[in-house]
Amino acid sequence: MELSTRKTLDRAFSGTGMFSICLMTASLLVILLPVFAKGIKAFVFRETIENRKMILEQFHRGDSAALDIEWESARTARQPVYDAMQAFRIELDTLEGSRRRELRSSFREVESALQSLLGPEPGSTLSPLLRNRYGQTRWDRAQVKLQQVLFREAWDYSRPGEAGTRQWIPRKQTFAGTRLEPMFDHLETKLDSMLQPRWTFYWRFLSDDSRDSHLFGGIWPEVLGTLYLTIGAMLFAVPMGVIAAIYLTEYARPGRVVQILRTCISTLAGVPSIVFGLFGLAFFINTLQVSSSKSVLAGSMTLALLILPTIIRASEEAILAVPRTYKEAALSLGSGTWNMILTVLLPAALPGILTGIVISMGRAAGETAPIIFTAAVSVGKPLTLLQTLTQPTPALPWNIYNLATEHAAVEEIRHVQFGMVLTLVVMVLILNATAIAIRARIARRMKG
Repeated sequence: MELSTRKTLDRAFSGTGMFSICLMTASLLVILLPVFAKGIKAFVFRETIENRKMILEQFHRGDSAALDIEWESARTARQPVYDAMQAFRIELDTLEGSRRRELRSSFREVESALQSLLGPEPGSTLSPLLRNRYGQTRWDRAQVKLQQVLFREAWDYSRPGEAGTRQWIPRKQTFAGTRLEPMFDHLETKLDSMLQPRWTFYWRFLSDDSRDSHLFGGIWPEVLGTLYLTIGAMLFAVPMGVIAAIYLTEYARPGRVVQILRTCISTLAGVPSIVFGLFGLAFFINTLQVSSSKSVLAGSMTLALLILPTIIRASEEAILAVPRTYKEAALSLGSGTWNMILTVLLPAALPGILTGIVISMGRAAGETAPIIFTAAVSVGKPLTLLQTLTQPTPALPWNIYNLATEHAAVEEIRHVQFGMVLTLVVMVLILNATAIAIRARIARRMKG
C-alpha cells in the first residue's frame, strides 16, 4: 500500500472515530440534560408555607416561632376565602331546586380543589392521610391547583369528524351573582400571601424517609437499598468471578469441557435480566430458602449471578494480558503456582480486573428486573445490616419504574421520579469514578 493511501485511510479512520465520539457525547447530553434539569427540581424549588409546616410536624425541623408568625399572616389572607365558602353554604339552602342542585355539584368540585390547594378548612376533622392534611407544598403545583379552582375543564365535540378540544370555563361565571363569586378574584390576586412561597435547597431529599407514598419527604430508603444491593452483589460476584478466571486461565486444561464452560459463560452474559430474576426467586428463595420471602440477600445473590459472566471474562482477559515472562520469572525463582498467582499475576492484572468490576457495578446498581421478584418493595423503611438477611428493601431502579407507572398521583410526584433518576445516575457515576481512581492509583504504583 502506498504511503499516501495509508495516510488518507488513517485520516479517514481518525475522522470517523472523532465523529463517533462527538455523536455519542451529543446523545448522552440529549438524554442526561433533561434528567438533570428536571431532577434538580427535587432539591431546589419554591416551597410554600405548607411545606414548612409539614417539615416541622413530620420531621421536627424548622423554627416554630417564625412559622407561627408566617402562619398567622397566611391565615389572615385565607380567611376571606373561608368566609365566602361559609356564606355560600348558607345561601345555597335558599336557592330553588334546579339551581341549587347545579351549584351544589359545582361547589363540591371547588371544595375539593381548594382543599388540595390550601389544605383542610379550619375546624374540620383531620384526615388520617397526610395528603389531605396539607395543601400544596410546592409553588409550581400550587399554580396548577389554582387553575383547577378558577376554571372547569370541558370538552367541545361540536365539530363532526374531529377530536374533542379541551376548554377551560371560568367557574366565576357559574357562581355569578352568588356570595362565592368574589372568592375567585381574591384567590387569583392573594395566593402569594396565602402560601408565602420562597426558594429552598432541600438537600435532605437524599436523607429523609418518604411520607404517604413519596408525596412528602425524601428517598433515603431507596438510596440505602440500592447501596446494599450493589455492594452485596459485588461481594458475591467478585471473588467467584476472579477465582473462576484464575481456574480457566491457569489450571484448566484446554479441551471440550473448557470450551463448553466458556460458551456457557458467554451465553449467560446475553440472557435477559428478567430470567435471572425468576431464577433467583425459584432457586434462592423457594429452593435454598436463603430467606422466607424477598430479601436484600436474595436480591444480591441474583444480581451477582447477573454480573458474574462480565467479571469472569474481564478478569480472564486481564490475566491473559499479563506478560508470560512475569510468571516464568516467579516460577524460576522457586515460587509455587498459587504464590505466583497471588504475588505476581493478580497484582499485574488488577487494573484490568477493576475495569470489569466498574462495568459490573454500574449494571448491578441500575438493574430492575432481577430485584422485582427477589428484593424490591415499593415502600419501606431503611434497613439495618442484619435486616438485609431477611427483609426486602426499596431500591431506586424499581421505585423509579413503580412511581412512573403505578402511582395514583403520578403527576404530583414528577419531581420525585426525576430526582430518583438523577440520584441513581450520580450514584453510578460516583461508584464508577471511585473504582476508576483506585484502578489508576494501583496502575501508577505498579509502574513506579
